[in-house]
Amino acid sequence: MLLPITLTLAAACALLNMWLGIRCARIRISDHVLHGDGGSALLAKRMRAHANFIEYVPVTLILFGLVELAVGASIWLWGAALALVLARIAHGFGMDAEKPTVWRGAGALLTWAVMVGMAVAALTVAYGATREVPAPPAMAMVR
Repeated sequence: MLLPITLTLAAACALLNMWLGIRCARIRISDHVLHGDGGSALLAKRMRAHANFIEYVPVTLILFGLVELAVGASIWLWGAALALVLARIAHGFGMDAEKPTVWRGAGALLTWAVMVGMAVAALTVAYGATREVPAPPAMAMVR
């Protein structure tokens, strides 16, 4: 199977995205809020948690896919994927509070650590690899 870690992570992130959206929708329905936050502090926080997810997760998923494509599946990639999922869950819960919480802070810091780690891994793969570039499989058959 191609990219099992990225596929698993993408599926988990899709479910997390739905969870974050449903948390907003429940308040919208109960408070009859069609647009914006309707003055609800809790809805504003949950909308921000959802937006924060959308700001950080897509580029990190892209990095996971490209690194996994380049180096293959590995235990450290599985660990980083699990860390990202746990970070985003913690951040989602932590955003409900009126004051900064350990959940919010840990979720944000762990998300950043995974994103930067994946960026470093991508750069290491890109510039640490041999400069000899093999022909793509379709081109290799033409001789």
